[in-house]
Amino acid sequence: MEGLDEMALVAGNSETGAMVIAREEDFESKSGSEPMEAASGDEQERPRGKSKRKQKYHRHTPYQIQELEGSFKENPHPDEKQRLELGKRLSLENKQVKFWFQNRRTQMKTQLERHENLILKQENDKLRIENIAIKEAMRNPICRGCGGGPILGGISFEENHLRMENARLKEELSRMSALAGKFLGRPLPPLAGPFPPAMSNFNLELAVGRNGFVGLGPEGAALPMGFDFGAGVPNTMLAGPSTKPSIGVPGLNTPFEKSLLFELASNAMNELLKLTQINNPLWIRSLDGSVEAMNVEEYTRIITPCIDKTPGLRTEGTRATGVSTINSAGFVEMMMDANHWGEMFPGMIVKSNTLDVISSGMGGSVNGTLQLMHAEIQVISPLVPTRQVRFLRFCKQHGDGLWAVVDVSIDAIQEVPNAQTFMHCRRHPSGCVVQDMPNGYTKIIWVEHTEFDESSIHHLYRPLLRSGMGFGAQKWVTALQRQCDFLATIMPSAGPTEDHSVITPTGKTSMAKLAQRMTRNFSAGVCATMHNWEVVQVGNVGKGARLMIRKSVQSLGEPSGIVLSAASSVWMPMQQQQLFDLLQNEELRSRWELLSHGDQMHQMVCIAKGQDSGNKISLLSANASGGNSNQTNVLILQETSNDAFGSLIVSAAVDKSLMNVVMNGGDSACITILPSGFAIVPDCFPDSSGPSSSNEMVGKESSCGAGSGGSLLTVGFQIMIYDSPDSKLSAESVETVNNLISRTIQGIKEAIPCN
Repeated sequence: MEGLDEMALVAGNSETGAMVIAREEDFESKSGSEPMEAASGDEQERPRGKSKRKQKYHRHTPYQIQELEGSFKENPHPDEKQRLELGKRLSLENKQVKFWFQNRRTQMKTQLERHENLILKQENDKLRIENIAIKEAMRNPICRGCGGGPILGGISFEENHLRMENARLKEELSRMSALAGKFLGRPLPPLAGPFPPAMSNFNLELAVGRNGFVGLGPEGAALPMGFDFGAGVPNTMLAGPSTKPSIGVPGLNTPFEKSLLFELASNAMNELLKLTQINNPLWIRSLDGSVEAMNVEEYTRIITPCIDKTPGLRTEGTRATGVSTINSAGFVEMMMDANHWGEMFPGMIVKSNTLDVISSGMGGSVNGTLQLMHAEIQVISPLVPTRQVRFLRFCKQHGDGLWAVVDVSIDAIQEVPNAQTFMHCRRHPSGCVVQDMPNGYTKIIWVEHTEFDESSIHHLYRPLLRSGMGFGAQKWVTALQRQCDFLATIMPSAGPTEDHSVITPTGKTSMAKLAQRMTRNFSAGVCATMHNWEVVQVGNVGKGARLMIRKSVQSLGEPSGIVLSAASSVWMPMQQQQLFDLLQNEELRSRWELLSHGDQMHQMVCIAKGQDSGNKISLLSANASGGNSNQTNVLILQETSNDAFGSLIVSAAVDKSLMNVVMNGGDSACITILPSGFAIVPDCFPDSSGPSSSNEMVGKESSCGAGSGGSLLTVGFQIMIYDSPDSKLSAESVETVNNLISRTIQGIKEAIPCN
């Protein structure tokens, strides 16, 4: 967190600030591209005090300027290696390239500041004109009824005006108190006096904006105005229209209502920054040091919460630190794009979309962007309901290469339709602070602080969620790192693999897209998302599977008929990693694997998704026995993922001829996928004996990972039971699928070696 601590000194030294201003004014005295052409690295590194006679200026050629400008658009902060390559290509020294980029960034910053100053000046002029017009109207009052001068009798004009203004203010105060009461989660105390101090302070904060680091300095001192909330989000944004039209979100139309949203976002940003900086005793580190859990009592004591706690909901707070290969600017761009955000966390985010853009940021960047979003987040099991949350997401830049993105539930400030749908999970200020590091990586500090209704979760999975292994900060960081590794391996620049004779580089990308669609459909079938599923059997542990059906009309990549999904979760007396290895055993999988038809499988193609051998995409073929020609025309596509928070094995039968097209770079969207597979998570029970009863877990601490004695296994199938969408599900089909699930689970248990 050195970057955050250093920001408190950015504008604290007036001499340093003056030097920066002087350099920028001198820089702006030049025109065109001269600042980038003016001095080479030799002149800029000349020691002070030496004579400047016979200064040499090396002007860059038009070709060099064109190439440098193009590189700047792609990456304004090149690392040492990129500068060396660019300098070698353009016959420039490394320091010349370095100083050209520094000058170019300074020029962009100065132009942006001038543009912002112009906007503020125009707004100031507009307000000044409105003020003059109001004063003129007050000096020359006109009766609205007759158009003549008002007849006030024995009441002076000033007194009559004050009475009218008082009535208007009372009405406005009543409305503001009601909305602010919803925002605070409690009624406001009665305000005394003609000008209530609390309301006047509230208006002042909305007008000026709040410092993004309030309370982080000594004695609550705020940082310079360069880092305040008002500087990041101009007041003109409060009343201005959204760049994206609203899609039916009520209560976001007036400037005052928008100002409340900005106030909530500002307070959430302040709280997030405190949570990332304060250590003990607010955060309690686990024994292995990988997870930090929130001390709720300490949180209540030292932090004024942005939104109040909800009685009856359980609090979950975790913090984690990690690194990413995505630079800070690219990371926040991804976070503010709902589709891209969902793609970066495919195993966790089921659905994400932007409901409304309240502010679109400044200067073409996402700095200051505030938007209303909706997301569905999952643990792959039929026993854990999908979390649905509606929240504000606010992005702000706090320095060069230093950004913060914060989420906070909106139900604290605005009544939403069907509030019960979104209230089983509330998102307190959560998010991340990202900072570019000199080695080219990005440091991420992630905070997750939520409330959820534990009564809707089966007791098997409650310890998992209490420990933070289900939705905690470390899981988000780990999922991001794994996805970055995966994207790096399928890029054409990643080089050929051991299967270069079988699959082309573009074929790797097509095969990866098909595998991702397969895994996404498997999760949807287990968690009842994406499609319109109809539950036909609820199911529970030891009482059959949850069965659902959906009518599928044939379209691209979809079969035509009735698709049945069956899913069941059980406890297994084997640790997560051991069970993951067992389910991948090619010699044993015929005991439970239907797709193999009892034959042993062998691997034809393998695409690694990172350094861990458990993360890969495979194409398998069965050693057909008995001369079954149909079996030899079918291959099995399989994707596996594995980390400390869970394992996933998903597979589906695919036509051999169609897969040949995909492996040569063809489009995979036309291939029909009906996946089956397994999801494994640690059991996190207090002891190694597994679940005995739900009552025994109350009040006990749980432990996850290698020390636990078992794991939770979810088995899922999707089967085409009828070719016609109008067919009816029969009792025989239900019984057949239940028996299939039972045989699969029993086959796995029998394969577990006895101790």
